[in-house]
Amino acid sequence: MKAVAYFESLAIDDPRALQDVELPEPVPGPRDLLVEVRAISVNPVDTKVRRNTQPEGGQPKVLGWDVAGVVVGVGSEVSLFKVGDEVFYAGSIARAGGNSERHLVDERIVGRKPRSLSFAEAAALPLTAITAWELLFERLQLVEGQGAGQQLLIVGAAGGVGSIMLQLARQLTKVSVIATASRPETQAWAREHGAHHVIDHSQPLHAELQRAGFASVSHVASLTQTDQHFDQLVEALTPQGRLALIDDPAQPLDVMKLKRKSLSLHWELMFTRSLFETPDMIEQHHLLQRVSQLVDLGVLRTTLGEHFGTINAANLRRAHALLESGKAKGKIVLEGF
Repeated sequence: MKAVAYFESLAIDDPRALQDVELPEPVPGPRDLLVEVRAISVNPVDTKVRRNTQPEGGQPKVLGWDVAGVVVGVGSEVSLFKVGDEVFYAGSIARAGGNSERHLVDERIVGRKPRSLSFAEAAALPLTAITAWELLFERLQLVEGQGAGQQLLIVGAAGGVGSIMLQLARQLTKVSVIATASRPETQAWAREHGAHHVIDHSQPLHAELQRAGFASVSHVASLTQTDQHFDQLVEALTPQGRLALIDDPAQPLDVMKLKRKSLSLHWELMFTRSLFETPDMIEQHHLLQRVSQLVDLGVLRTTLGEHFGTINAANLRRAHALLESGKAKGKIVLEGF
């Protein structure tokens, strides 16, 4: 089958950084679905793995953790799906990625594709929706239908995770949603996706929050450059507030700064459940089922930002380069082989 892979960690401007390859057909395990990949999207984790993880034994490593496709085979213990079902999911970082014509995934982390979306539109959602949902409702412990009088500051709100988090927070809670974005086009994007207020993270955050009418915030979702903003986020949080992050800070965070205000710090990695096969792994199936339902009801919409064409090495290199530039808006999607 066709796939896109890499054999060594290289800069994205090197043609060998991602290559078109032919791989053997995958064979499902007991809980696996064999999915015919129709569309994928690209996430920062793809670029991080490519730069930092050398393939073992000279074998090709396939990236890609967002897939929309059709089930074409099932393992002996599969009970949630059948051949012909249209699905979407983010997969497991411990297994081969989805940048291939066919892909194996454990059914417990798969949802039914929203009927109202195309495969490309659906592929934009799984990884970021899971990340945003777990961060909001499990790490920050916001409660659906509640949150009046509370504030959520989303740092870097125009990216893939921010784009769906804005919608979830605005539609499912009563918190005041404050987004940060530094360019006119990303500020407009944040407003379109649900921000009550938009401030500029290239400026001092305290002054920007005051300009928006806030002396402090109860919750912070830091999606990018947490180490650069850390001191300002600690200052912005109310006593006993909550700070959650998803990025990999380049500099260590001094957690002692949280003590005076009794602030709590939370990490979110949506791969944790599948990586450790936790007893509640199936929660990601339920989560994606709920997201699919909310999309079909018109409560949530796709976060597709740009369509980069066919799934091949050249187009994926372009997608990686845009993500590494820090200028992507929404999700980058590719479709078909």
